[in-house]
Amino acid sequence: MKTIEKNQTYNVTIDDLTHEGLGVAHIERFPIFIENALPDEDVEILIVKTGKKFAYGKVLQRSTESTNRTPVKDMDLLRSGIAPLSHMKYDYQLDFKEEQVKRVMNKIAHMPDVPVLPTIGMAEPYAYRNKAQIPVRKLNDELATGFYRKNSHELLPIEDYFIQDPEIDKAILVVRDILQRFKIKPYNEEENTGFLRHIIIRRGHYSHEMMVILVTRTVKFFQGSRIAEAIQSELPETVSVIQNVNSEKTNVIMGKEDILLAGKETIEDQLFGRTYRISPQSFYQVNTEQAEKLYRTAIDFAQLKPEDVVIDAYCGIGTIGLSFAEQVKHVYGVEVVPQAIEDAQYNAQVNGLENVTYQIGKAEKVMKQWEQLGIKPDVIFVDPPRKGLAEEFIQASAELNPDRIVYISCNPATLARDLERFGELGYQAEKVQPVDLFPQTYHIEAVVLLTKAV
Repeated sequence: MKTIEKNQTYNVTIDDLTHEGLGVAHIERFPIFIENALPDEDVEILIVKTGKKFAYGKVLQRSTESTNRTPVKDMDLLRSGIAPLSHMKYDYQLDFKEEQVKRVMNKIAHMPDVPVLPTIGMAEPYAYRNKAQIPVRKLNDELATGFYRKNSHELLPIEDYFIQDPEIDKAILVVRDILQRFKIKPYNEEENTGFLRHIIIRRGHYSHEMMVILVTRTVKFFQGSRIAEAIQSELPETVSVIQNVNSEKTNVIMGKEDILLAGKETIEDQLFGRTYRISPQSFYQVNTEQAEKLYRTAIDFAQLKPEDVVIDAYCGIGTIGLSFAEQVKHVYGVEVVPQAIEDAQYNAQVNGLENVTYQIGKAEKVMKQWEQLGIKPDVIFVDPPRKGLAEEFIQASAELNPDRIVYISCNPATLARDLERFGELGYQAEKVQPVDLFPQTYHIEAVVLLTKAV
């Protein structure tokens, strides 16, 4: 077999894509993963990294170009992973994501016959993110913002993030310049020194209320109040300025302590016309327009009836359950984050919904408590993090014996794994609807309806 060597060039034909959107070529069956390459393209590549089972290459030139290619707005969007699919036409992105869901339904769930519907996309698949988390580092002796090059600690200075709300992009630069003016020291990741680690900005899609969160390494914030005052003066939409303290040497962005510097502790936004309070650390879908399509799909799948009792597991600030609460008898929500439950209770109250109950704790434990109290759900909604569901939760859900389970997933691989386990416990997947909440990236949400096998 031919040995693939680093820093050597080769001519190859792209024959597939990885789930992350990298082009795949083979030399004598040896796979090479290549950024910014699409199937059927003939390219000259330079090998940049080799391993025993695969290598990575980069395109030097193309002799043929895919009809599914679109000009890349900024190569740093690919290099940083901000928009790794931005070289694909959007219709092709939607087809690619549908295919990724089909693959895991076949290979992991072993359910090739369950229909995967065409991906629901956006009319304008950019400028959609209502939240930005931007690292701050020292570059050319100045405080700089941008994003890391993939698999490195090199900060790429970026001002137009393409997929974020343009008002957030502008706000990042305003905040950056204010911090520079006040001579704030940026964080040094290697030495765990410096002060400012990240700038986080949230902006309500409908309300336009803005929250600025400054993630710092230490609590003491010299001139913090003056900086917050300057931010509110130069960014009039800003109703909340928060200091978040993260003293750990970690890749986790936020610490546990939030300190109010100016304004109020939360912002508000709307979904389906309902108002939601959002705290600094609360989960809130980053694409509001597509979140409404996602939740509408989940609600339609559930076939809700006025007499239904519904459990909203991993309920967050209540956005899913409160969207349909008026259609059912009662909604029980459970979430492990205390602040999220406080927000959910407030959100129920401010929207005039009294047939909801929220409880803090692990869903599998709380659901067992509810079962002992005689609460029998007709439907369970579940929207877990990327790692999917714990075995204990799947077991507890099946023991509650609901007629229908609606699973909203942000990770097709863990979704497929969990669907196989639900199948073993008597719940069959009826259909899968991918929804593109993250255009220009390889991430995809999917909604699945599970029913009791007869």
